[in-house]
Amino acid sequence: MVVIVIIGLLATIVAINVIPATDTARVEKAKADIATIEQALEQYRLDNLSYPSQTDGLQALINPPASLAQPQRYRRGGYIKKLPEDPWGRAYSYAVPGRKGAFDISSLGADGQPGGESENADIYSSEL
Repeated sequence: MVVIVIIGLLATIVAINVIPATDTARVEKAKADIATIEQALEQYRLDNLSYPSQTDGLQALINPPASLAQPQRYRRGGYIKKLPEDPWGRAYSYAVPGRKGAFDISSLGADGQPGGESENADIYSSEL
């Protein structure tokens, strides 16, 4: 009986320490995804002389948008193989212009609502 109580206590201690690490890992993954998308957007801009429009969105990184002035400049195969979803299963948002720069890529965090704190906080490319 004592052994079962000790195992239960150890399991509780491990759970208390592991669960917050999962939330932190999701936030870090979102930041890494945003950095990858930013790099693809920069490559797009270098080839096409501007960032994708708000209308074209991040899909312009996978397939050439119809609005391209010079479609021959678009890189064969696109700029990213697949657009990642944020760690909570939602698409990343793309805004042109951004809050502090040419564009913003963002995730609404764990709660999917604007604002929030900790794992619920919004994650913006302009704040990384």
